[in-house]
Amino acid sequence: MMPPLIRHWSACLTWPLLAAAVAMFTPDTTVAEPPHPPNVILIFIDDMGWRDVGFMGNEFIETPNLDRLARRGIVFDQAYASAPNCAPTRACLMSGQYPPRHGIYTVVDPRQPRGSPWHKLLAAESRAELSPDVVTMAEALRSGGYATGFFGMWNLGRGRSGPVTPGGQGFDTVVFPENLGFAKDAYFADDGRYLSDRLTDATLEFITANRDRPFFAYLPDHAIHAPFEPKPDLLRKYQQKHGSNDDSRNDPAYAATVEAVDQNVGRIVSALERLHLTDNTLLIFTSDNGGTRQYTRPLHGGKGELYEGGLRVPLVMTGAGIERPGRRSDLPTASIDIYPTLLELTNTSAPAGHQLDGISLVPLLRGTRVPPARPLFWHFPCYVGPSPPTSAIRQGNFKLLQFFENGGRVELYDLAQDPGETVDLATRSPAKTKELLRLLTQWQQDTQAALPVGPNPDFDAAASRPRGRNQSATDNPQGKGRNRKQGSQRKQKRK
Repeated sequence: MMPPLIRHWSACLTWPLLAAAVAMFTPDTTVAEPPHPPNVILIFIDDMGWRDVGFMGNEFIETPNLDRLARRGIVFDQAYASAPNCAPTRACLMSGQYPPRHGIYTVVDPRQPRGSPWHKLLAAESRAELSPDVVTMAEALRSGGYATGFFGMWNLGRGRSGPVTPGGQGFDTVVFPENLGFAKDAYFADDGRYLSDRLTDATLEFITANRDRPFFAYLPDHAIHAPFEPKPDLLRKYQQKHGSNDDSRNDPAYAATVEAVDQNVGRIVSALERLHLTDNTLLIFTSDNGGTRQYTRPLHGGKGELYEGGLRVPLVMTGAGIERPGRRSDLPTASIDIYPTLLELTNTSAPAGHQLDGISLVPLLRGTRVPPARPLFWHFPCYVGPSPPTSAIRQGNFKLLQFFENGGRVELYDLAQDPGETVDLATRSPAKTKELLRLLTQWQQDTQAALPVGPNPDFDAAASRPRGRNQSATDNPQGKGRNRKQGSQRKQKRK
């Protein structure tokens, strides 16, 4: 309906003149609607620790593209992986569920005996693949009209096709390294192309092909899992930069591999700008678990452990849905929160009958409110390297770890005062210890969490534990630990 003033003029004006008058005197208050629901790009790095990027304070490794994302988005300073190693965190990400619900507790290696001589307990059974009954975030988004693409490491089921592969779990476009002429987990292809580059190439092809419809691109890069095989030019750069610095965190091969990831993030950002998709695309960058011990200081522990070094990860979100960019949040978040966040942001209905353990971060992204505090839980009833079966809870600033060996010993830390977990407060604060242990035990019961089944009859106290937890076969079922010359571009034969 026309405003009253304009309606009085209508007897004297023809319709063309009326339209011109409206255009002249009515301020333009319309806001251009995005062409479709926001796109989503989720970059999921392997084994990148909390401080391995510039925006988290690393002064040796150069990550200018990620630092730019941090300035344009929101950084989560207390972001956690929902499990301490690869497969369970990926299952948590895809399902929005804690490990007791999806049943994947660790990377299952059929070559690794369940009761090694140094295991005091028989570990809980772990699923080797994500059940087809789980409704993944890709399936949910596809049901909402999204094109879905997968480019990289799955680790939630074997084979190239079938119900436990990406194609059977909601992804329309699927690119595995084997399909590109790469040896599994090699950094270089037969033609000399770098794996991260080639996976990014495939991601960019998918984005370009689907630029006129909503899309979800999931890029779980194989980098930066050891053994590092950096690009020679970047390796030389950091060897020169390293000089005589004896800080073990300043590893040239590691730094070069991280910067290669950053370069590909820059390529994706440039493509979004070129295609005019920046404002309507949410880009998320994070990791599957904490880094190896060598790189996690000042945090304690590393990959495979429920100490902070094994769980803290970088997390930055930028683009669609972000208000007041350049913020940092100290809200404890976890991998399980990404699924419900994407559902709300894309206005996609939650799958019926599918339990989501995470919370939506959209109110925080929009700056309207901070989600209420809630406890976070971790459950790892298995062995990986020298790390024993453990469960943990964080509530507020306090974190309790329960070790299933030796009668269920517990440790308590105040992360606000002691993020490095150096002072165990369990005996000094018995009330807080009892409170958190009660909450953890109740959660284990509510989720029917699998526990170690009992003493290992083959336990040998004289047996030596594995020396290198972060390179254990348990986390490496397909032979990632093969020794390769750093920087070599020797060709890898197709498996």
